[in-house]
Amino acid sequence: MASPLPRLSAAQVAARLGVKPETVYAYVSRGLLTRERHANGSTFDALEVEAFAASRRRTATRAPAHPTTGMPLAVVQTDIADIEDGELLYRGRRARDLAAQPFAEVVAWLWGAERTDAPDPAIGSAREMIAALPPHAGAMDRFRAALTGFAADDPLRHDTSAATLHRIGWTLLTGLPVALGGDPHVDIARSLVSAWGATNDAAVAAVNAALVLLIDHDLAVSTFAARVAASARADGYAAVGAALGAADSPLHIAAATRAAHLLSRVSRGMDAERALAEAVQHGHGIPGFGHPLYDGIDDRADALLPLIARLRDGERTMDAVRRLDDAVTHRTRSRPNVDLALAALASAARLPDDAASTIFVLGRTAGWIAHIAAEYAEPAMRLRPRGEYVGP
Repeated sequence: MASPLPRLSAAQVAARLGVKPETVYAYVSRGLLTRERHANGSTFDALEVEAFAASRRRTATRAPAHPTTGMPLAVVQTDIADIEDGELLYRGRRARDLAAQPFAEVVAWLWGAERTDAPDPAIGSAREMIAALPPHAGAMDRFRAALTGFAADDPLRHDTSAATLHRIGWTLLTGLPVALGGDPHVDIARSLVSAWGATNDAAVAAVNAALVLLIDHDLAVSTFAARVAASARADGYAAVGAALGAADSPLHIAAATRAAHLLSRVSRGMDAERALAEAVQHGHGIPGFGHPLYDGIDDRADALLPLIARLRDGERTMDAVRRLDDAVTHRTRSRPNVDLALAALASAARLPDDAASTIFVLGRTAGWIAHIAAEYAEPAMRLRPRGEYVGP
């Protein structure tokens, strides 16, 4: 029999939401949270609390207002990606319709720039930087090291012309998989999965689809960081480095690794509710579930999950996905997001857990380059906000 999901005390809920205990009971009286009364006090469902916390973040995200103008704190116009009626679009085309095309072809269309490959000396420099890392270095550490190697080997990197930026972009997209241990190949997805020893066509197709689906997604904090750096006319490598710094965080790309750890426990036989109970203790939401830009399932996850069943451990992985989905949707309205889909891809293809974040970064690099190019076309330093002093 499945062990019940541990419940939270009112004090724990207050700490999770960052409010006073009195406010928690106000939420109960307004029907926003449910509680069970016991002799020792009230208890709350942990998943319901996480879903409520996420809904409060969505409300704050949708209506952030400047205290004097009433306008959102930051609106940056973009013609790259949009989300309409729950569907992700790239320049007006559905991302899921592009997912079967080779990643490099989609990037060439998005950038309007023909492909060039990373030069061998630059790949060698990137490999040397990665080799200098300690054995326990993670995926993001390897990315940053490789980025430094590529930048150091490029004496023309400070030119902010579109041609130079696109050359930098292609250097990263074609060179990073090889620097990380993959074989050179015209198919970027095949080059990447070869770094993990996976060469079957189903795995390549799933990774290619993931790379395409992850190119861009509204104005994520990493994308905005890239644009801020580009606004100050940082070179392409430096702007991508700024994006990497923002991305390497619990609420951004690291969420994919958290979802991978959760799915791994369930795939190995742990009860889904018990695994969720452990996962939500860190206070960063339910790994792999919910997204503020979708009322239902994340469009990217919806497009990617059907490819999982074709992979080596696809049936076992999708069984774990369904058990998690049942446990979460039983208590909340949260549905799977792309983090869970990436975790499922890595599990089903027998890739390392940090493969999810690696795929995420490589795909998103294409979007970062597109945004950097767009920002270079704007007036310099336009994204330097004015501070409003509120101290003593």
